[in-house]
Amino acid sequence: MYLLPAIDLKEGRCVRLKQGDMAQSTVFNDSPLNQAKEFARQGVEWIHVVDLDGAFAGKPINVSAVEEILKAVKVKIELGGGIRSLDTIRAWLEKGVARVILGTVALRNPELVKEACREFPDRIAVGIDAKDGFVAVEGWAETSKIKDVDLARQFESAGVSAIIYTNVARDGVLQGPDLDSTLNLAKSVSIPVIVSGGIASLDDIKACRKGGVFEGVIAGRAIYEGRFTVSEAISVLKGE
Repeated sequence: MYLLPAIDLKEGRCVRLKQGDMAQSTVFNDSPLNQAKEFARQGVEWIHVVDLDGAFAGKPINVSAVEEILKAVKVKIELGGGIRSLDTIRAWLEKGVARVILGTVALRNPELVKEACREFPDRIAVGIDAKDGFVAVEGWAETSKIKDVDLARQFESAGVSAIIYTNVARDGVLQGPDLDSTLNLAKSVSIPVIVSGGIASLDDIKACRKGGVFEGVIAGRAIYEGRFTVSEAISVLKGE
């Protein structure tokens, strides 16, 4: 397993939301670039970046902030938020993003996800964000009538590199990840699954590692609030 510390971008700054609510945002760093450099310094392999403004707008918004990160750090960057077309996917990958995350478009246009996987093998992830088991889209502002597991199964043979699963109710509130739902999803498909939302402690990291089911774990607010360091989390995931 590997750790993916999160950088969520809102108006060019590094923030964390509570349950995806843009009105409940806390600014943790005015410089996403400096935050990315600090994560890289602590030895991460991946950084999870989300353009929150882009997720609501349906197109990339915090472009310059992402480009600065790509130019300055040598770790792998996965990027989500407002990526809704093959041209946008291609543009980000050409700029150096290691993996793009498709969320809303995975529900609205699953064929685009499959086409992207064919054109860019191992570089497409699907973000499945759920409210009460149903897929949430448009920056979590809308909840569909599609079950999380049903959406995941649509991509079983598409070549998706990972599914990033988030229970929206747990995100940013430090109540622990929804491992039951995440495990259920992981057992329903052969696609690697990454845990996201609710990580509050090193014990949560240990719980994610137990059983060796998941590919990785995303953590945000707990790191920013100093509940544990990136280095400590990496050590736990390595079994040290």
